[in-house]
Amino acid sequence: MPPHPEPRRQSRVADAARHQIDAPKPRARPPALRLAAEVQRLAAELQASRTRIAELEARIDVDPLTATLNRTAFERELHRALAYAKRYGASAALIYLDLDDFKPVNDRCGHAAGDAVLQAAAKTLIRQVRASDVIARIGGDEFVALLWNVTAAEATATAARLETAIEATLVRFGASTLSVSASAGVAFMRPLDTSADLLARADAAMYARKSAKRQPPAPARLAAGRR
Repeated sequence: MPPHPEPRRQSRVADAARHQIDAPKPRARPPALRLAAEVQRLAAELQASRTRIAELEARIDVDPLTATLNRTAFERELHRALAYAKRYGASAALIYLDLDDFKPVNDRCGHAAGDAVLQAAAKTLIRQVRASDVIARIGGDEFVALLWNVTAAEATATAARLETAIEATLVRFGASTLSVSASAGVAFMRPLDTSADLLARADAAMYARKSAKRQPPAPARLAAGRR
């Protein structure tokens, strides 16, 4: 009979097991390195979270249609401006601007056309002021501009420039060319003003300006000729 193969097979199994036992094991990372890697991972996650929070906070402050500040963010900026002006004696003025004849654009061409006009108006306003000034949309077709370090004459001139710039803005929408005009009212910041005070005065000035533009021009008077 042939020899029984079982002992040789057992020997090979034993040799393989011995080889596995004798093979070098991977060295474990020292505790200090493991801790450092975990700290780095947590720091990266924290930074990503902070970046995400900052992005969300920025979106909360921005009007999604015009990319200007929204009313909530603007009122916060105005409150800070008043506090700063009272403490350091800085000058500032508020321009309240309303688009004239905006409703007919929505009625004739639809709200998408109205949105295009609002976006164009916002871009025009931003181009007409300094980087230190603030533009915000605080209502449907109502914008405000907070101007820093200006005199009353400079603020009035800026308001007139904004009206002219809006009136010159043409918006292509489909086959139509759309345009609107604007009425701007100015309120210069006073030492004891609250946010509501300044907004109310600028709003009243804007309506006075709008009313004055609706009045027909006074007839010209002919000077009496000399005989």
